Amino acid sequence: MVTTPTKSALITGCSEGGIGHHLALEFQRRGNIHVFATARSLAKMEPLAGLPNVTLLALDVTSQASIDTAAAAVAAHTGGTLDYLVNNAGLQYVMPVLDLDNALARRLFDVNFWGVFSVTRALAPLVIAAKGTIANLSSIGTLLSLPYLVTYASSKAAAEAFSEGLRRELAPLGVKVATVMVGGVKTNIHSSHPALSLPEDSFYRPVANRIADRAAGRDAEQYLGPPEDFARGLVDDLLRGASGKVYHGKMASMAGIARLLPSWLLVSRWIRFPV
Repeated sequence: MVTTPTKSALITGCSEGGIGHHLALEFQRRGNIHVFATARSLAKMEPLAGLPNVTLLALDVTSQASIDTAAAAVAAHTGGTLDYLVNNAGLQYVMPVLDLDNALARRLFDVNFWGVFSVTRALAPLVIAAKGTIANLSSIGTLLSLPYLVTYASSKAAAEAFSEGLRRELAPLGVKVATVMVGGVKTNIHSSHPALSLPEDSFYRPVANRIADRAAGRDAEQYLGPPEDFARGLVDDLLRGASGKVYHGKMASMAGIARLLPSWLLVSRWIRFPV
């Protein structure tokens, strides 16, 4: 006997191979949740197509018109409620601050912060109607702000501050807000990274290979855990009613300890120049 789901979840950034893809699968496996999986391109969510209780929606988190269209589609399907909103869509940009492309840096904030801000505001009335949960994905990188990831960490720190303040504002309305401090998760986020090209006059040319390894994720393989484990743990937390900061992903629980270590110990492998 097929049962009709009584709850709903919308996840941003569900392209194949990413965290959102695995979160959509995990919510769908729970059986009682209709999943709205979103991404800029429907084609990039093809593996989710046809799954029971999954609706694919095109959603560009940097476009208010796209956000409003998706919100209207969800409201029409659910009757005006949404139990779980997961703001997962994100970009990474690895580059020394002095060599950043301003347009790419702004694009990072447009997705990682303003995307969370805009999607949340558009869908909040539906979540309030359901007395549901909003989960915003930040990063343990905000605790360390490692070299060459400064812009990424800054954008995620902005999302983290937004999420924590939002939690306090929405609590009186019966809505829970979880700030997800993401540790190491093996995804394809590096595949969308712009081609690394340091300017000819960059001060960082002596460590160009290390920066390239960071941009491609080659220096972090041992710190990445299975995305299925991440998704399972986070969905468990959200279904249990998690609120405030939750830590998921490899090394996530160690982030606070790492913050106590000397700065030189944390950054020397990336910043030390050859003699």
